Amino acid sequence: MSQHVIPVSEIGRARPATAMANLALPATGVLLDRLQRPLTDLRISVTDRCNFRCSYCMPKEVFDKDYQYLPHSALLSFEEITRLARLFAAHGVHKVRLTGGEPLLRKNLEVLIEQLAALRTPDGQPLDLTLTTNGSLLARKARALKAAGLRRVTISLDGLDDVTFRSMNDVDFPVAEVLAGIDAAKAAGLGPIKVNMVVKRGTNEQEILPMARHFRGTGVALRFIEYMDVGATNGWRMDEVLPSAEVVRRIAEEFPLVPLEATAPGETAQRWAYQDGGGEIGVISSVTQAFCHDCNRARLSTEGKLYLCLFANAGHDLRPLLRGGASDEQITSAIGHIWQSRSDRYSELRALRGPDTDGAAPRRVEMSYIGG
Repeated sequence: MSQHVIPVSEIGRARPATAMANLALPATGVLLDRLQRPLTDLRISVTDRCNFRCSYCMPKEVFDKDYQYLPHSALLSFEEITRLARLFAAHGVHKVRLTGGEPLLRKNLEVLIEQLAALRTPDGQPLDLTLTTNGSLLARKARALKAAGLRRVTISLDGLDDVTFRSMNDVDFPVAEVLAGIDAAKAAGLGPIKVNMVVKRGTNEQEILPMARHFRGTGVALRFIEYMDVGATNGWRMDEVLPSAEVVRRIAEEFPLVPLEATAPGETAQRWAYQDGGGEIGVISSVTQAFCHDCNRARLSTEGKLYLCLFANAGHDLRPLLRGGASDEQITSAIGHIWQSRSDRYSELRALRGPDTDGAAPRRVEMSYIGG
């Protein structure tokens, strides 16, 4: 085994959830944490594997040929994922996002999408079912995903220049194939489409304006994400963060912008419209402008660990309940108690104390393990 390998057991530490299962807490459709934040958004990782090796997420020197991924038997089955999603919906979740790793690597994912698309919220509405992908397989899968019931997609794309893009994905994957995937998603009706660009100072900041020019007027909503200190493998440094305010300034110099109101509570992006009606951009500023105060998202790892924050160092293990014969009522109670005990606000605290750069902080879960 490579000396760089971080065992899954280390990045996926979890607290048992079984003790909370027998403390009855029925679902009411509204579940609040200690800071009165509701649970409305569930992000489900369906695989810990990815075919890219982006330096900010799965750097090649760590996730190399010797890296030990989870065995298939450890992954939640589609039926187990659907059961949990149904119970989360009873607590008030109305948006489900499938993530990875790269979710389109999960075999027969359309079957899971069909199952999730059949679920309903307490008021009888279908879930807002979406998926985040690197776009590498989207051209061949877009129509099948739409037919299965997927509503929309978000595509990660960190630049249009092919040399820059190949360097960032670190597997020499051409940008043209991702653009073809975006076109296929539009043709299939998977919209509105969002494109996410992680901006890393000194690496791809020169791609900000070309990206804005390319997607302006296309109906695609472009999002710029600050390079974040997620996990422990990406070598994050504060001096590589380009503040979102600078991104907005650069774009506004060429295309005047006007601020937009949030479309829903807990929205992560600050949105701006082109003054001439050419569409919109958004910025996600978890480093320079924390939005913990209204975070309404939980994350489920591919083998059933529930995380309450993208920057968490441990989760709550739901798989023993799923595979140990627990009733729906018991699992519902466990989910309820876990969320009610939540007080996470990592980004706000980071802003007060400064980032952890000395290695003294507990190892945080990797973004590739629970999705972004």
